[in-house]
Amino acid sequence: MGPDAKRDASKISSDARERAYSTPLDDFNVADVSHFTSDTHWPWFERLRREDPVHYCADSEYGPYWSVTRFQDIVAVDSNHEVFSSDSSRGGIMIADAFEPSADSSFIGLDPPDHDAQRKVVTPTFSTAGMAAMEPLIRERAAAILDELPVGETFDFVDKVSIELTSQMLATLFDYPFDQRRNLPKISDMALSGPPPADMTPEQLLERQAAFMPMIMPFMGLWDARKDGPPANDLISRLAQDPVTRKGDRPEGYFGNIILLTVAGSDTTRHSITGALMAFQEYPEAYDRLRADPGLLDSAAPEIVRWQSPVAHMRRTATRDFELSGKTIRKGDRVVMWYVSGNRDEEVIADADRFIIDRERPRQHVAFGFGIHRCVGNRLAEMQLRVVWEEILKRFKRIEVVGEPQRLKSNFVKGYEALPVRIVA
Repeated sequence: MGPDAKRDASKISSDARERAYSTPLDDFNVADVSHFTSDTHWPWFERLRREDPVHYCADSEYGPYWSVTRFQDIVAVDSNHEVFSSDSSRGGIMIADAFEPSADSSFIGLDPPDHDAQRKVVTPTFSTAGMAAMEPLIRERAAAILDELPVGETFDFVDKVSIELTSQMLATLFDYPFDQRRNLPKISDMALSGPPPADMTPEQLLERQAAFMPMIMPFMGLWDARKDGPPANDLISRLAQDPVTRKGDRPEGYFGNIILLTVAGSDTTRHSITGALMAFQEYPEAYDRLRADPGLLDSAAPEIVRWQSPVAHMRRTATRDFELSGKTIRKGDRVVMWYVSGNRDEEVIADADRFIIDRERPRQHVAFGFGIHRCVGNRLAEMQLRVVWEEILKRFKRIEVVGEPQRLKSNFVKGYEALPVRIVA
């Protein structure tokens, strides 16, 4: 970005800090999406960590909610599934209520024992051996994507690199039609848009369903082909054949886990790849060090995930009264763990506001969660980041960000819709 853009960003940051520290804590609503679209959420969370780390917001568009903003408190909530429930019948995992029958839920929206039984079905896909088997193909496809990028011309990095790479990986993982792979991030985006607004007309609802169904129909074909086929180790066969994820002959239950894995596989990697480029724009010396020593990517990849925090929050619902850091959370209360804040907790992570590619403990972050819900694909996400940046470092001396990023209108996924860049010739 040019000097004018940098001055504008500095002014925005200064104004945000002034507002955050002058606003009464009783009026704080850190879930306001505008904080995230403008990238001005940082001082609001900083103040909460220092002054009111377990904060109650009495009034918001989502209803009242607790914000948990410090690293250790987040770990305490995330690790206590008996008190803090993820069950979709209680509202689910996002700050906005998404009530759904448990029978149709993916495993992230369930508590034990149902959660454990469903998660166990997909875990082998993300084993060390599974990752090793996938890496050559991911590298080959990353190289092909990068070799087609224009040099010396402005293009959208999100579209050409981040979305394309993750679309190809997901299509391979699911055996989804490769020529329709761009449907997969669209499925993710639609799933994250939440339930239809109350004021949506019947015609608009039909239009939304009409747009969604063609994208999901290939999964119906895969279900029909494999649910009664011979046992196999691919992900779709596991989901369609195991009784706990097949759930009889109702594809609705099977779709829940498909959509979960589509969202998780798309958004963590897609936005971290772009977030890494934004970090290198701010810390160009880190990019130069990685070009000189690509082995540093072993620690740089988890640092990228911490820095970006692609999942900004996870929500739980209290099953009973509970005291957390001196605050009494009541049964039924909505409790929001702000991973994006915990990953900048200076009391646990040294120099938390700096991007440091050779941290001694780079995986000391909460971006993947803790406890039974820790991200099942965290190794896949790190491997993809490492591979794509190894291939970028081989090819390009510098990729410059030449305009303002367009950020997602979301307080759940912290990511990018577009980022104009230019490869230095």
